[in-house]
Amino acid sequence: MATIKFLKVKGTWREVADAARTTIRLDEGTKEPSSSWKKRILLAEHSPIRKLCFNWKWTDLPYWVSVHFVRHKYGIEHFVSTQRTDRTGETRDDKRQDAPVVHECFANAQSVMFISRRRLCGQASPETRAAWKLVVDEIAKVEPEVAECCVPECVYRGFCPEFRPCGFCNTPAFAKMVERYRTVSR
Repeated sequence: MATIKFLKVKGTWREVADAARTTIRLDEGTKEPSSSWKKRILLAEHSPIRKLCFNWKWTDLPYWVSVHFVRHKYGIEHFVSTQRTDRTGETRDDKRQDAPVVHECFANAQSVMFISRRRLCGQASPETRAAWKLVVDEIAKVEPEVAECCVPECVYRGFCPEFRPCGFCNTPAFAKMVERYRTVSR
């Protein structure tokens, strides 16, 4: 079972807000952004949100689940423990697909939200969903507005674009999740 060893936040909301002010030719501000402003800029996915980054490390992540995450390449960097024979002293050919690896990532907020659309989807493997949920749960502790925007693709779009939908988009829970995702408190 994978666990999260740490989650660190790099960048501040003040830096995000100042970058947003730069884009509209305003000087840096002094007021801390409100929760509703944070949620609105995240939902809009304006470029300054990429100044807010997260660093985390999974331990005991099955190799094949790690491979699912390595497929994500925009706005994220991966550092995965090697299985090379010359580094481990163990024959790589003897390693199983479920052999545990250590997988560290550094990603910006926009990438985290994008990965959530794919990896929280009902079509993702349960193990991959569980590993990603660990990350989102840790983010929720320090940046709740970002976690609120980490939703499956169907919630993001308002419908399921998959060839074989899991059926979640036809449930009352889906309707509640869409409403919660789209709500910006004042």
